[in-house]
Amino acid sequence: MDIQVALTADEMIKGLKHYRRIAKQDLLRATQMTRPEFYEQIARTRRSVYAQLAEIADMEGPAAAVQTALDFYRKLPFVTGTPEGEYPEIKGRESALENFFKMVALEPKVRRSVRSQRPSLKNLVMVPAAA
Repeated sequence: MDIQVALTADEMIKGLKHYRRIAKQDLLRATQMTRPEFYEQIARTRRSVYAQLAEIADMEGPAAAVQTALDFYRKLPFVTGTPEGEYPEIKGRESALENFFKMVALEPKVRRSVRSQRPSLKNLVMVPAAA
């Protein structure tokens, strides 16, 4: 899939730094929420995704960052409709990636196409944690 990116690497990195600052504020505010651990994990996950994408934009360029984000999104299971306190990492990654797609003005049809390829949470094999 050939993706055209209008942002330079510097512009993308600057935008991602801004998103990381917002996630940092959300992390600080999480203690005031009814489920602080849940919201802290979402904020931490968002910050991590933004940092990964900024590093890719810096090392490989903006098109590589967008392609990586699309690959991450494609592999992300759907958790829509699950209870609020469940799957904070998945929900944080989804939020971060969708924010990124808005920032880079990704065509909605591209996002929809990739979204349609995402796996269902029910179809994933859950491996129990080692004891």
